[in-house]
Amino acid sequence: MRASNWLLPEFISDILPAEARRLEELRRQLLDLYRCSGFELVAPPLVEFTESLFAGQRNDLPLKTAILVDQLSGRTIGIRPDITPQVTRIDAHLLNRQGVTRLCYCGVAFHTKPNDLIGDRELVQIGAEIFGYAGIEADLQIIGLAYQTLKVAGIHNATLDLNHPGIMRALVASHPALESEADKLNAFVREKAITSLRVFLNQLDEVPEDIKKALLALPNLYGGKEVLEQARQCLPKLAEIDSALNDLEQVAQRYPTLSIDLADISGYDYHTGISFALYAEGWHNALVRGGRYDKVATAFGRERPATGFSLNLRSLVQGLARAEPAEAIKTLWTDDAAQLAIIQQLRQAGQIVVQLFPNTEQTIEEYVFTQELVLDNDQWQLKSINN
Repeated sequence: MRASNWLLPEFISDILPAEARRLEELRRQLLDLYRCSGFELVAPPLVEFTESLFAGQRNDLPLKTAILVDQLSGRTIGIRPDITPQVTRIDAHLLNRQGVTRLCYCGVAFHTKPNDLIGDRELVQIGAEIFGYAGIEADLQIIGLAYQTLKVAGIHNATLDLNHPGIMRALVASHPALESEADKLNAFVREKAITSLRVFLNQLDEVPEDIKKALLALPNLYGGKEVLEQARQCLPKLAEIDSALNDLEQVAQRYPTLSIDLADISGYDYHTGISFALYAEGWHNALVRGGRYDKVATAFGRERPATGFSLNLRSLVQGLARAEPAEAIKTLWTDDAAQLAIIQQLRQAGQIVVQLFPNTEQTIEEYVFTQELVLDNDQWQLKSINN
């Protein structure tokens, strides 16, 4: 056996018993939470044709996708880097319902490169999506469910970070000279490079001054909910901007402890409305990301409002406190029918019963034996173990 046979590719790792149990327990709790909130579970395949995986408006997906050649059709297929487009396809093409549809999911996704230096390339992605309703009520439910998701995991101090790429999109769409330079403008605003942005805008004489002032103001429009009033004072009275600020205002009324950054236009080509993230102390990245993406379903032949969120369940579990070992019952391995009947009853009641093989030692980090099923006076009885 070669010494490297047990090595795994970089940023790929096994999930060992303690983490696997915690992950599975949390997965069940969250899917139960979503089900009780009216979300139906779907399970898209791990691989799809790349045309389907890349449908929509996210430019980052091709670089994240591991691509293979399908031996049956000769077409290129990819290992999914994100499950959300697949769920959108299911809603738009397979279910094809009228009205509101709520879907949830949990599955493995794979990235060709990690998102950061300490991340994994294999993710356990879980999320929830609402299709068919364009009102702010859907966004509020999704944000509320994202908060509940973290509370189920024991995280009660999450902070909401809000933005709305529609404001920047409305400013860019206000003049053809800006639309042709959208990528450059987005980079300046996102990086808060005000000096470079001012120099660039000074070269565009045909752009109205109020639009220039608004673009220069965006990098400074960050902070608490007071940012919204500041934005109303310095941004032009465009219908799209007023609508975006109204949506943000409604979220801020329900979740007053938040941060707003109108220059954070990540997802500019993807999100069509409110975009959000949830952060918590002790985690270096956002735990949950979500937002509205009304145009993605168009790629599957049906334009349909959509909003949702997702998170990497594995990253979440890795940051939680180690789970305590579960209490278990031990007993010797026998062929006694009475013992086997009791063992079956205990297991059906949710008890963990471990049968020890003859002349062996049992090392199980996941369990602590607190009781023992023993034969006493021809009767099988449970007795406590003093550890």
